[in-house]
Formats: sequence, C-alpha cells, structure tokens
Amino acid sequence: MLHIPIWLDLAAVIVGALAGVWSAQERKLDLVGYIGLSFLCGLGGGLIRDMAMQVGSVYMLQSPYAIPFVVATGVIGYFFPQIIKRFPNLLDWLDILSVGLFVVAGTDKAIHYNLYPMACMLMGVVTGVGGGMMRDVFLGDTPRIFQRSNFYAVAAIGGAIVYYSLTHVSHYNLEISAAASIFVTLGLRRLSLRYNVTLPTEMDLTPKVAAGAKKIKEKTRRNK
Repeated sequence: MLHIPIWLDLAAVIVGALAGVWSAQERKLDLVGYIGLSFLCGLGGGLIRDMAMQVGSVYMLQSPYAIPFVVATGVIGYFFPQIIKRFPNLLDWLDILSVGLFVVAGTDKAIHYNLYPMACMLMGVVTGVGGGMMRDVFLGDTPRIFQRSNFYAVAAIGGAIVYYSLTHVSHYNLEISAAASIFVTLGLRRLSLRYNVTLPTEMDLTPKVAAGAKKIKEKTRRNK
C-alpha cells in the first residue's frame, strides 16, 4: 500500500480522469470514449509504473475505489458536459495538476519498495506523464512530452526531485512534502507558460566541440 493518504491518491485518479473527460469532450467522443479516456488519464500512469516496478500489487486492481470512481467521472462528464464547458482553460490546469498528484503517488510507492533514488524519481515521472502519454497515443497525436512545448515532463521531474528530497532525505511530513512537490510541478509549468520558456528541439554542439578540440591541439603543438 502507498504511504500517502488515500484521499490524495484518489484525488490524483479523479483529476486525471477529468482531464480525460475534457479530451473526450473536445474530440466529441461517445460514452465509451469518455470512459476509455478517463481510464487512460486516471489510471494509465499507475499501470505503467506497476508493470515496470513488478513489486507489490497493481493499484487499479487492488483499490476498491479507483475503477468505480474513474467510470463515474467518465459517465458524469458525458451526461453533464456543460459543467466543464464553463471553464475553457480547465484542461491545462487539470492536466498539470494530475501530473503533480501522480508524481507524488509514483515516487512514494517507489520509496516504499526501497528503489534507488533515480528509480524512485523515474517512477514518479512515469506515473505523472504516463496517462497523458497513453491518451495522446490512443488519439493519434504525438505525446505532449515529446513535443516542443512549455515545461511538462520537466515540471514532473522537478516535482519528483522535491518529493524524494523532502521525504527520504530530509524526512519531512508526507503531507508537507506532497504539497511542496505539487506546488513545484504547477509552478514550473505556469512559469514556463507565462514567460514562454521551452526546450530547444535540437542542439548541435559538434562545431563548438570540434573548434575547442582544434584550439587545444594547436596550443599543444605550439608548446612543444
């Protein structure tokens, strides 16, 4: 079982499912599409994490609440779409909030099973972005984490580092650590949107390295 409170874990699932509902609404899908995207966004990242870790149980099969909550979110979103349509900018907030919540859940589970630090943070990132990645693949889009865009995976990495550092290194209270991790994840994302900070699509250092090597070679030759 996870160390984090069950309400926080379920909050991650519901917020992730809401992000799936919003995507289904944008694509004008049927009820099956709503429920399917709710599953992918609400439980997909945790499923990838559990398959990768291969320790403990699969969360979505163990929890008596996860699947019913995801189905209920998809059904309610399908029959009451106006609730979401009132908030046109909701998707971006739901998406990154679910990432922050899932980063906490994934990192926490990896810590619980005594994985190495890098593995713990990797599991946090995978849990955070896995559901959105599966959603994009199923919809035929290039996953957002692979596109040149404002911080998404970078925000998840920042949140995972903060949670691991505060809980496992500094031994802070879990709730405080979770809040700090989510704040950092949201903060990095919002700052990158506000100031339009993106990672470059490509960076070729070959000319600079070659020029530096040439200078060193010439300097060495003169000193002989």
